[in-house]
Amino acid sequence: MGNNLFLQFAVSSAMVVLCVIVHGFGLFGLTRALRSEANVERLRNIRPLSPRGAIFTLSIVVAIIALHGVEIWAFALVYFTVGAVQGLEPSLYFSTISYSTVGYSDIHITTQWRLIGAFESILGMLLLGWSTSFFFRMLGRIDAH
Repeated sequence: MGNNLFLQFAVSSAMVVLCVIVHGFGLFGLTRALRSEANVERLRNIRPLSPRGAIFTLSIVVAIIALHGVEIWAFALVYFTVGAVQGLEPSLYFSTISYSTVGYSDIHITTQWRLIGAFESILGMLLLGWSTSFFFRMLGRIDAH
């Protein structure tokens, strides 16, 4: 039992570090793309309710969703690889409900690996909050005038 707990904790911790790095670099890259001189000048002239404002907003939303998708898939692949959840689709489903903190139940995962699901739920809540903060900061750039 002790070895399995240590292994679950080690895998969970590694996944947390990996996803935080992926998320940080993803948001950093998106920020850099939006902060180029040409984009800063364009942002000054975008009206929030214009077609350009809608495209700007939708592009940020799609990028953030894609970033979360990468993190959800990373956990799903871990679940599938270690045999915690049988099948790729159930692994992806379990990862999605864990990440989003919906968490219907842990009957989808073997008891030897359920700590990873708990870590993913905590991480998902933090990363979704980080993305929400980023999103509102970006929207503030076009809504300020």
